[in-house]
Amino acid sequence: MVRRIIIAAVVIIFNCHVSIVNRINAQGMMGIYTQFSTECLGVEEDGTQTLRAWGSGKNKNDAEDQARKNAVRDVIFKGIRDGVEGCNMKPLVNEPNAREKYEEYFNKFFRDDAKYDDYVSNKDTKRKMKKIEKTDMGVRVAVIVRVNRPKLKERLRKDGIIK
Repeated sequence: MVRRIIIAAVVIIFNCHVSIVNRINAQGMMGIYTQFSTECLGVEEDGTQTLRAWGSGKNKNDAEDQARKNAVRDVIFKGIRDGVEGCNMKPLVNEPNAREKYEEYFNKFFRDDAKYDDYVSNKDTKRKMKKIEKTDMGVRVAVIVRVNRPKLKERLRKDGIIK
């Protein structure tokens, strides 16, 4: 009888601990995603999207490169949901698990010296528009970039990723 009570108490304590840890993690992750998501600032007549994107890195240049990649990645896989109306909310690639299915293609596409950079520019970035925050791991940067969605869509079609 005592043994059952002890086992029940251990199970209850463990479940409470797991529940509290999960709640803390969920709240922490929600803060990251809502605060640092890519947001639309406008759409040009040619279909390019002006976006504010965040990136993290060991220094400012790494963080800026990551922010540019994040902007292109979000246009391809997530669509742009935050910011002003007018940005196309639909992702270019809406096939489930496309990132994994075309992993080799996208690994090459997003390399530091690779093709993604042909579809994003800093044309709208001004020095005072950048936001730089120091973190324990380096820096986090917000940059204003312009993603050429029509050209990117054309490239993904040509390469057989979308129809």
